[in-house]
Amino acid sequence: MVSPKTRYLVFFQYFGTKYSGVMETSVNQSGIGVQNYLEKAAQNLKPVVPIKFHISSRTDSGVHALCNAAHLDIQRAPGKPAFRERELIRGLNHCLKPEPIRILSAYRVTSDFHARFSALSRTYIYRLLLGCAHWSEIPVFERDLCWAPLGGYLDVPAMQDAARFLLGTHDFSTFRSLNSETPFQSPIRTIVQAEIQPSSGFLAHHYESRGLEFWELKFRSKSFLYRQVRRMVGALVAVGQGKLTPHHIKELLEVKDARAFPPHAMAPPSGLFLKSVEYDEADLHTTRAPGE
Repeated sequence: MVSPKTRYLVFFQYFGTKYSGVMETSVNQSGIGVQNYLEKAAQNLKPVVPIKFHISSRTDSGVHALCNAAHLDIQRAPGKPAFRERELIRGLNHCLKPEPIRILSAYRVTSDFHARFSALSRTYIYRLLLGCAHWSEIPVFERDLCWAPLGGYLDVPAMQDAARFLLGTHDFSTFRSLNSETPFQSPIRTIVQAEIQPSSGFLAHHYESRGLEFWELKFRSKSFLYRQVRRMVGALVAVGQGKLTPHHIKELLEVKDARAFPPHAMAPPSGLFLKSVEYDEADLHTTRAPGE
């Protein structure tokens, strides 16, 4: 008798610097994806069939995640009960211990739940560090976790004015990088949150005399185009540097052409974090079989 599959949604985080991105890579590629490590850890659960993680939100090489999500199906040997959520979390984390990847939580979900398509929204944050005249002035504990634009100073109020043009539903063709999926993806996206707020650095209160400032740019939408957030951040930083005016953001939206994006303006991956993936709470609480 074949035991039934059980579908889970797991939330996980990772320090993205060493990985090629979150998606799996093949053996002939130079980098390794976070998904490769997740699926290798899952094989230690001794499933009947190999476990595949279906990732909610793609992130590039060097991009981090405070909380990404994925669903997976687990079919155990006959007579073995479905894993309880806590068992699954501990089992995966035990095998992931050497890596900067951690499973945060897990939920039993229905068989038609999909981590990517069931998501209501995604939220990204981008960390900026102001006050550094040279890269060597970046605190060592912030390495690969923020971007310190050259010059050290940004006109934040101008950036906040510019960010308002990104809110709402627009054709974001200018703000996406081209890839193999471009011909098949609509460039229309709705940004429901675009904020720039002061933030804090790791142990920054111990070196307040240096006059460094941390800022977070936060964006929320149901989904984003390829490298859209990094290009929006780069354009806003160009406004802060005086290279663009706030109204230029509106003009870039209206031209609807990726080639119109200012050259070399895209923000680097190191400051970008996937903060969260949001779902309907009802999807995370399914009815279990008696005795489970």
